[in-house]
Amino acid sequence: MKNQIIITLGREHGSGGHYIADMIAQELGIKLYDKDSIEKEIVSEGYSGEMIRKMDEKPVNFFASRRIGKYSNSLEVNVAEKTFAMLRDKAANGESFLIIGRCSDQVFKGNPNMLSIFICGNQQAKVGRVMEKKGLSAEEAIEEIKEVDRSRKSYHNYYCDTKWGDARGYDLVVNSGKLGIDKTIDTLVNYVRAYQAKNETE
Repeated sequence: MKNQIIITLGREHGSGGHYIADMIAQELGIKLYDKDSIEKEIVSEGYSGEMIRKMDEKPVNFFASRRIGKYSNSLEVNVAEKTFAMLRDKAANGESFLIIGRCSDQVFKGNPNMLSIFICGNQQAKVGRVMEKKGLSAEEAIEEIKEVDRSRKSYHNYYCDTKWGDARGYDLVVNSGKLGIDKTIDTLVNYVRAYQAKNETE
């Protein structure tokens, strides 16, 4: 589908990735899939909203997880696979959207309409942003960043054949601390539009 665009956006905790994704989606007029919207989409699949929130983007417990054929006893795996299937259905129906995390760069690997982006950030800026948003001390913010990023890395690396945050696995990696949030948004919107224009001429 020539005019379709699927943007996958990974992010470090505290990089402003969610806000950046929200603004890009609004600017381009496409749907944003994040934790809240994904919960609404798959809550009808037999999972409670509380369970989805608890298991969303969470690493698999290797000691407790078992799989027989297509079936797994791991709630983390089942929620992840429901999410992947929902996103594939949306893409197959021609929808354009931006998806935050959820191994979406792997889900849509090889899709010519996909652009994969990763947002990183300067440590000082990330710590300051988490402190302000969560009301944490610097030490607490540093620990939260480590914990969240460790979880995201484990989740991504379990399902994907690329490494979380490795520039070789993405079309574009941007440090939001270099340009600032607003200029990062402008840069990424222009990048996406340039990609769309290129596709329209081919």
